[in-house]
Amino acid sequence: MTTPPPQTQPVGPADATRVPRYAGDSTFARLPRLTDVPDAEVLIWGIPFDSGVSYRPGARFGPGHVRQSSRLLRPYHPALDVEPFAASQVADAGDVGVNPFDLTAAITAIEDAARSLSGTRRRLITIGGDHTVALPLLRVQHERHGPVAMLHFDAHLDTWDTYFGAPYTHGTPFRRASEEGLIDPAHSTHVGIRGPLYSRLDLDESEKLGFTAVHARDFARQPIDAIIERVRARLDDRPVYVSVDIDVLDPAHAPGTGTPEAGGLSSRELLEVLRGLDGLNLVGADVVEVAPAYDHAEITGIAAAHVAYDLLALLQGADR
Repeated sequence: MTTPPPQTQPVGPADATRVPRYAGDSTFARLPRLTDVPDAEVLIWGIPFDSGVSYRPGARFGPGHVRQSSRLLRPYHPALDVEPFAASQVADAGDVGVNPFDLTAAITAIEDAARSLSGTRRRLITIGGDHTVALPLLRVQHERHGPVAMLHFDAHLDTWDTYFGAPYTHGTPFRRASEEGLIDPAHSTHVGIRGPLYSRLDLDESEKLGFTAVHARDFARQPIDAIIERVRARLDDRPVYVSVDIDVLDPAHAPGTGTPEAGGLSSRELLEVLRGLDGLNLVGADVVEVAPAYDHAEITGIAAAHVAYDLLALLQGADR
């Protein structure tokens, strides 16, 4: 009888007792690159793209900034009782290069890259980039899972129709996704919505597209556990895709973003809601709209890095 070869352990981040955290490769959490491991089940990758922004540019530099801000992440996640880097192989797949002058070409390139990277079984955590990137990512998720329950953290609805006649911008991805049947309209929700709108119709149209909303003001009136219960009840047992626009956080917690709005969530509130998703069928996620030119002392980058780390812990915890 042939004895099977021993299972190899996942390659984790660089050992901080051997390589100081400020040294070494600038991969996410100092993980190995995809090219340095035989394969990986979970990939962190970046989309340095911001041609869809409507106000402040600069999110094209977000992936590098989040990686730099992730150097202090450690191997054990106590809140979820999981070792995100040890449950299965995680690797940094680098950045995809996309056309900065042609939105349609860029969306196609992002979709092709996501499809190629995910293959038949890999799960992706994407660091953007502006929120336009969510649309091609959702197209690839739909190919594998059908319509997904969409959990969208954001100050803004991102369900507008066009800007200056353009149908593809960072304010329109979830209208296009709904129109294309990529999301499950019975199990999708926004969290953190706030700030002025063009009219009451914005909320009505978002609801018609399949989204309920947990507004930022709800966090001042309801306990976190009640918010989590609302979100979990809406998502149910469907495959869940999570998209986090970092401007869901108040500018005090995330100044480095393109369209800041006062009155947002704290980083603690956002992380607690994410941790409340433990046990759900999370299939992929993105963290977008980090614009480092407006950041201070890596405040936004650190928040985004921890959000990505919690999303990774949720993905890995789902395998327990």
